[in-house]
Amino acid sequence: MTLFCKQCDSRRLPECFEEGKLTLWLCKKCENFADGEDIIIREQTDEERGEVKRKLEEFQKTNNFPEEKMTRRKGVN
Repeated sequence: MTLFCKQCDSRRLPECFEEGKLTLWLCKKCENFADGEDIIIREQTDEERGEVKRKLEEFQKTNNFPEEKMTRRKGVN
């Protein structure tokens, strides 16, 4: 399995699906899924794109990381 799309040479990211415990690799530029043997399975649906956008917006609303730089405590191993 190559980590780069053979159509556009951009990076692929793993996406796990519950049905069948299947992991497909998503090219963000082409928006298609490939399997472990580098065969394009299908394109990303509009519903899946909407779900990703919804999760991103929800994460941005609920993240509460401190604004200041985190410092390491001294004397702790």
